[in-house]
Amino acid sequence: MAKAKEKDQSFESLFTELEATVAKLEAGDLALDESLALFQRGMELAKKCGEMLDAAELRIKELVPRGEELVEEDFDEEEE
Repeated sequence: MAKAKEKDQSFESLFTELEATVAKLEAGDLALDESLALFQRGMELAKKCGEMLDAAELRIKELVPRGEELVEEDFDEEEE
């Protein structure tokens, strides 16, 4: 269903759906049940978009420039 479809969707398409969902909620002319369903969908979309951004950030941070070449390194977010 929606979750299986999300796997194949790009970040941009999920984010566009999230923006549309927020706009509908902000309009405020929905029934309570519809508002709750949209809110739940928005939370799911926000979570998926966040996961995709986290994965992209990790991929970027793993590539560390070393002179002329890029080298992959292990990523440890809790380094002090």
